[in-house]
Amino acid sequence: MTDGSRDDLAARRGMSRKVYEPAEDSGLLASAIEKRGHGRLLEVGTGSGWVAERAAATDGVTEVVASDRSPHACRAAQDRTGADGGPAFAVVRADLVAAFTHDAFDTVAFNPPYLPTDPENEWDDWMERALSGGESGRELIEPFLESVPRVLRPDGIVLLLVSSLAGYDAVLDYATDRGFDIDDGAVVEESYPFETLSVVALRPSNAP
Repeated sequence: MTDGSRDDLAARRGMSRKVYEPAEDSGLLASAIEKRGHGRLLEVGTGSGWVAERAAATDGVTEVVASDRSPHACRAAQDRTGADGGPAFAVVRADLVAAFTHDAFDTVAFNPPYLPTDPENEWDDWMERALSGGESGRELIEPFLESVPRVLRPDGIVLLLVSSLAGYDAVLDYATDRGFDIDDGAVVEESYPFETLSVVALRPSNAP
């Protein structure tokens, strides 16, 4: 991927140079949370906090924790929480779910970085970390799927945004191999000229 294509893809998603701003994938994840989110909810990779703010206003969601590994994103999300009388949520700087205890959440939502990136053209900045999914597009999706069951409560659910750019079937196969049951069909899905975006609902196969 060239620097030009990086800038084109960033522009399509309204990306600033440091913090991921709301885009079409953000709206899809927020819609999925409105449909399926419940209880105590963690949004991994919150970016600006836009999805977390909407999750905090969702019926059935009792508490929202927004996390991101970027200090710039955490500051942006902190500025958003409770602003202008809007719903409040907690903000935690964390790498995926490493900062959280066992059985902590009823819902975990994640819009991962998923743009496939040639290793020779990786960008060592916060835009790269917000957009790049490594060579396969699944560089963060796979460790997330390996670690997220630890923080889910027994009846918990994962809402994962999947782009066709990262390989929809490959992501679902990996989830199945890691012991997840996958609800039939996507919770929400939209197609665009350059990709199809889906949010899938996952449950550990040993869930009640």
